[in-house]
Amino acid sequence: MSEKKTRAILFDLGDTLRVIRKDDAYSLRAKTRIAELLGTETDPEEFYRTVIEPRYDRYREWALSYYCEAPEKVLWTRWLAYDFPRERVEAAASELTYEYRKSKGERVVTDGGAETIRELCARGYDLAIVSDLVGVHEVDEWLDRDGLRPYFKSVQQSSISLIRKPHPALFYYALEELGVDAGEACFVGDNLNRDIVGAKAAGLGLTIGVRYPEKKPQEVTEENRPDRFITHFKELLDIFPGPGEAPR
Repeated sequence: MSEKKTRAILFDLGDTLRVIRKDDAYSLRAKTRIAELLGTETDPEEFYRTVIEPRYDRYREWALSYYCEAPEKVLWTRWLAYDFPRERVEAAASELTYEYRKSKGERVVTDGGAETIRELCARGYDLAIVSDLVGVHEVDEWLDRDGLRPYFKSVQQSSISLIRKPHPALFYYALEELGVDAGEACFVGDNLNRDIVGAKAAGLGLTIGVRYPEKKPQEVTEENRPDRFITHFKELLDIFPGPGEAPR
């Protein structure tokens, strides 16, 4: 499909529109809060390293196997804190998930990301987010804080739909809300085996893989090969022209 016919652009978040900025103090505060919420007296760094992380690895293996995201309360009562008082864990599940996300570092919009989103919207493209992540409040808070909510007509999260990429359903939900056919849409994402495979399974007309220079290259196969790659988010402005313009 020609880029000129693209009406809608769907975006992944992690390592695509947003990237992690490492900050040891920021991460330690989150780990300390997790320990406080669960009521453990174990050193927060040790508790995180020896308990939370290994358990999350097992959860992630399950989630990827079934293309599923567990609800926050299930995540913590079944996988991450099953040996702590259930009522306490359930009451704190939402905040625990939020702090777990922060423990990895601060998530910020990639260089040129906000400007590119605004310009693509101004050029007439319908924009959507299709993202795998745990937690139901983080994305809403970020969209409001950065003033980006008006630019996205659909926001699909695995934490709400409980479906993970590469399952095509998450893409279908976005397309239905946008009111466009799959062939008129493009997906932009960094993970070839989830983002690109999923977008192709949903029949999207164009797929773009993100290859930021600081990230480790992924193996490209016939199944996960996107139609093209970009190394900087602003390159999307060359691919998706305004009315009457030709793509560069």
